[in-house]
Amino acid sequence: MTTVLWTGCYTADRDGNGEGIGALTADDKGGLTHLGLAVTANSPSFLAVHPSQPVVYAVAEEGKMVRAFRRTGVAELEPFGEPWPAGEAACHVAVDPQGRFIVVTCWGDGQVILYELDDDGAITSRASAEAAVDPHRTDGDEPRPSRAHSSLMLPDGRILTTDLGHDLVRAWTYRPGEGLSSDHHVVLPKGSGPRHMARHSSGTVFVDTEYSIEVAAIRPGPQGILELADVIPASVNKAYDGDSAAEIALSPDGRFAYVGVRGSNRICVLQVGGDGRLAPMADVPSGGDRPRHHLVRDGWLYVAHEGSNDVVSFSLDPNTGLPDGPVSRVETGSPSALIPAVP
Repeated sequence: MTTVLWTGCYTADRDGNGEGIGALTADDKGGLTHLGLAVTANSPSFLAVHPSQPVVYAVAEEGKMVRAFRRTGVAELEPFGEPWPAGEAACHVAVDPQGRFIVVTCWGDGQVILYELDDDGAITSRASAEAAVDPHRTDGDEPRPSRAHSSLMLPDGRILTTDLGHDLVRAWTYRPGEGLSSDHHVVLPKGSGPRHMARHSSGTVFVDTEYSIEVAAIRPGPQGILELADVIPASVNKAYDGDSAAEIALSPDGRFAYVGVRGSNRICVLQVGGDGRLAPMADVPSGGDRPRHHLVRDGWLYVAHEGSNDVVSFSLDPNTGLPDGPVSRVETGSPSALIPAVP
């Protein structure tokens, strides 16, 4: 059994070494094989895959746009329609599980943008959502920039987005033909910098914080309103100068969480209780430089290192959740995202 993984990257327009969307295979022994370039693209730093169509969506972080690509072979893609404008430093894209739309979040100017899709997965429209307001700002404070960074689709149809500039998690509802309508928001501690999210089977949403190197737990309260329940350190050790958190991912059984930390180049492993409560367990070296993104799949941890231009695999102990390795390593230019291809 092998799995194809699409790789996002940074290209020369953002001082990266990549050339576009790449492809890897991962076998059942953790072995990685680089299949080469799937399609040329400028800094496709984050990717998402349509749930039922052979379509991949990629932001162009420097180019301020998003584009669809259609799969034409095992590891080949071609442009599918024209690129659509996004915002400054568009850094994340996610797809509705029903394939109705994608959401792009923009680190540079804080925009959250919804693009509707047709039945084939092509982009058909664009609608910007309401701008964020800094809940921590008081009279006399210097304004802080809004920096939308990621989105997460919830089972009830709502959409969450993070704003690491304003320390917010924002909840939205989708209105066909209109875009996103603000539902409510959750305020995190000032300066924490909420970045990426993962939903636990208990209903708790875990948010890693780029600046404070913590994990916030957000749980549904009365009438489904999400509330901040806890904020704990991601690491059993301290955060070091120059550290910034990157991705958070959960094991398939929900017992463990994994947070990547750039700077000190480690993966923080946390234990998750059945009630969704977290406890830091251990830190392990990530196996390279600047672990920007990682993927947990089928008993393996795959880590994309933007700085050392490689992807490495680790086996995961099913009892302790701890990574062992690296088992395999492949070189690829400035990888920034690892997304499984739909079979």
